[in-house]
Amino acid sequence: MELWFAEMHTPHIKLGFRFKKEIAHVKSRYQDIHLLDTHEYGKLLIIDGTVQTTEKDEFIYHEMIVHPPLFSHPNPRKVLIIGGGDGGAAREVLKHGVSEIHIVEIDEEVVKISRKYLPTISSAYGDTRVHLHIENGSDFIKHAGKFDAIIIDSTDPVGPAESLFQRDFYENLKEALNPGGVISQQCGTPFYHPEELCGVYSIVKDIFKHAAIYLAYIPTYPGGMWSFIMASDVPLERRRKIDFKTKYYNDEIYYSSMVLPNFVKEHCKKD
Repeated sequence: MELWFAEMHTPHIKLGFRFKKEIAHVKSRYQDIHLLDTHEYGKLLIIDGTVQTTEKDEFIYHEMIVHPPLFSHPNPRKVLIIGGGDGGAAREVLKHGVSEIHIVEIDEEVVKISRKYLPTISSAYGDTRVHLHIENGSDFIKHAGKFDAIIIDSTDPVGPAESLFQRDFYENLKEALNPGGVISQQCGTPFYHPEELCGVYSIVKDIFKHAAIYLAYIPTYPGGMWSFIMASDVPLERRRKIDFKTKYYNDEIYYSSMVLPNFVKEHCKKD
């Protein structure tokens, strides 16, 4: 018998993965979490029926949500990650020689599954600079203190992550940044759901002096093209060159990822 999981991208399009077995399944207080062992992509983490990460291509997402914003800062020391319970973003942040990382994850079960079954992604939890808070990110940011960078590594804007896409949340993010600080956030697929990207971009560019949409290409995410936003009150430019090994990000990608196709510009009316 063949075992398949399919994620619905639209009512008429789905992406399927043939898998060997289910490794874990937890229905938490917030979400339905599955971990599958696939033939092509290694372990596959699914939350509420949507692909979150796979062992084979996770490096693209985690490098791109972290390195463009952190290389926009001359010396990031204290970083906040909202979401990111699998630990992949924290793993990449550690490469910048930071002194302190705080991960705020609402669902402890995501952390437990990742630490037990996804060691190459969750390895940062073994570093003493990483501090985990099981809390709602929109509540935490109100009393979080100050950070040089804030990375919003959330699920889609439904369910427990819905509050992370509201205007007051971004206003609180700005208050939690040190001078020269920068934020980044994943904003979904501009091909199937441009309204998510454009909605966040509209809010962020109104709150911060500088905001930029940038793209990466991730095979297991809807449409392959995935969008991010970074923002700051100082101009967004590369302030350091890379001095560690990566698999996707490089110095050229810092700028080329912000070169947008016309359909994305037109959707978001980007000047």
